[in-house]
Amino acid sequence: MFEIKDKSLRIKLGGFELIHAEDFPILAVGYGENSYEMSHGNFNISKYYKEKIPLKKFRVLTSSNETCEILFLSNNGEQVKCEFTIESNSLKIRILEHSHGLNRFWLYIPTSENEEIYGCGEQFSYLNLRGKRVPLWVSEQGVGRNKRDIITHFANFKDDAGGDWYTTYFPQPTFVSNRSYYAIFETYAYSEFDFSHKNFHEIEIHEIPKSIEFGTADNLYETVLNLTKRIGLPNPLPDWVYDGVILGLQGGRDIVMQKIKNALDKGLKISGLWIQDWEGKRVTTFGKQLMWNWVYDANMYPNLPEMISELRNMGIRTLGYINTFLALEGSLYKEASEKGYLVRKPNGEEYHVVVTTFPAALVDFTNPEAREWIKNVIKTNMIGIGLSGWMADFGEYLPTDAVLYDGTPAELYHNRFPVDWAKINAEAVAEAGKSGEVVFFMRAGNLYSSKYSTLFWHGDQMVNWSKDDGLPSVIVAALSMTMSGIGLTHSDIGGYTTLAKNIPDVVVTKRTKELFMRWVEQATFTPVMRTHEGNWPDENWQFDSDEETLLHFAKMSRIHALLKPYIKNLVGRYSTTGNPIIMPLNLKYKVEDTEGMKYEYLFGEDLLVAPVIESGQSTKKVFLPEDEWVNLWSDKKYSGGWYEIDAPIGYPPVFYRQNSEWGALFEKVGGAQ
Repeated sequence: MFEIKDKSLRIKLGGFELIHAEDFPILAVGYGENSYEMSHGNFNISKYYKEKIPLKKFRVLTSSNETCEILFLSNNGEQVKCEFTIESNSLKIRILEHSHGLNRFWLYIPTSENEEIYGCGEQFSYLNLRGKRVPLWVSEQGVGRNKRDIITHFANFKDDAGGDWYTTYFPQPTFVSNRSYYAIFETYAYSEFDFSHKNFHEIEIHEIPKSIEFGTADNLYETVLNLTKRIGLPNPLPDWVYDGVILGLQGGRDIVMQKIKNALDKGLKISGLWIQDWEGKRVTTFGKQLMWNWVYDANMYPNLPEMISELRNMGIRTLGYINTFLALEGSLYKEASEKGYLVRKPNGEEYHVVVTTFPAALVDFTNPEAREWIKNVIKTNMIGIGLSGWMADFGEYLPTDAVLYDGTPAELYHNRFPVDWAKINAEAVAEAGKSGEVVFFMRAGNLYSSKYSTLFWHGDQMVNWSKDDGLPSVIVAALSMTMSGIGLTHSDIGGYTTLAKNIPDVVVTKRTKELFMRWVEQATFTPVMRTHEGNWPDENWQFDSDEETLLHFAKMSRIHALLKPYIKNLVGRYSTTGNPIIMPLNLKYKVEDTEGMKYEYLFGEDLLVAPVIESGQSTKKVFLPEDEWVNLWSDKKYSGGWYEIDAPIGYPPVFYRQNSEWGALFEKVGGAQ
């Protein structure tokens, strides 16, 4: 509904509204420029504002019950013409025209003190973003991610790689409010969403966006559901994914096949073997890394297609690895360089980016021929030899001063780069006729990545218990992704980033037995279980470091496999109707302290999971919302409230709704050993 007066404007959509008045203009515009310093995928961004101009005046050009075209003007003549359209439960704002040269945009949204805000993509530290100013820029998540943590200070000192609470692989210019509305901003420019003001939200975008959309619903659950459908749903996961764990191994055929045999003998349920070094490896000061030439290494994996076929006959699929780079030593780099498929510097030279310790070339996704070329690499060298999936890594490293084939400024393409990377992988799978059979998983993303990538993982967490970058952070990450409309997520079991070589003792961080076992428990109650050996495998506790660990892992893998009907149903509902999978408690129940409850979650509507996320715990204080709950392991019944729950290793606090239609399955799962 539009309420138009001489000097004010009100646009109402259910309980949501936008207000414009001379003392509270809805829009401001301006001019500015940013400078970016990138080091190993981490960015220092300096912002310069030449002018910020409130558009205090407005003129209604056309108006009806559903559509209103309005020209907003400043006292000096800057102007923006917008079309506001109300359709059912959504308000869409299209920017039709604007004054030449404007490259800064602000939108102001009225708020109240008790409003809670969620989303903005993948956030690892905070679920409720009220009171925060959130930068949206694709980058490495950073090591430690807390300026009070000595590990973060060390990473900053050594490589400017420490990050902060807001640094993320997957920012997204969307958010949802507990006032039951969502917001989508159609932009890939650097942005800052400021939720720190008492009476308004300030959305700052470093370009004039194409459009903005607000949607309302009757409750928060329906709001998230509508956002999820709006930004796009992926294909369901392949059926084979649910049959056990995807085991991350490396080192060559003899090593991985022996480890698989030993694991199967101990009862581990294995759905897939993930060999990230299928294309070879290199050892650097950072650890064991890969040879980024997307052709299988016949020395490490002689006759890999035969090995893939052998494993498939055992009921185990094989997965590989690919990223956006090409190793300068590789055959594919030579071909891409000769054909002009690589990102370039302003002087015309190829842009070779140092990721950890070595330079590599980036494929230019704005070049249609380059896109087809890398798709054919995937179809021929990966799908063609029988791989059933892969990690589609990186997407954060496009330098802002790069020169792209189609002339798009790299600063404006940087956040879109991982979206196109997802689309390229999705097209390769579809063109190979493997949709629904092949799964690829990504860490980087932005708006609309969700409809292309089949699965996401949370990135390179530390192998520790830290709230900002360890085991607890993957729970918050999954919840924030849900609140951003992305439902299929998982993590590296045990974490990835290990600080073990050539560093001071005070920051040494290695995966412990206890951490691995607790991480396994958390991962059991997610859509996908997958391990990673970490960047220093020999320094980390692994799934088979001792028999107790392997037997624990095997037990939890069987529980995950037994949950297949339930998990498959969750994923099917998400893929077809957008229903969330991993949810904060307040999506279904009344919760007083959402932020305080961010380390518990609903796995579907029928399971509540409260993982142990601190070392040395054998009991855990758990909040159960108002309902009737049954402990998965003991069958003891509970109503809503706080309880101290026994939580020895192997029995994390997990509860199911007493009246769940899946009750018989949960009873079977709880009795499994």
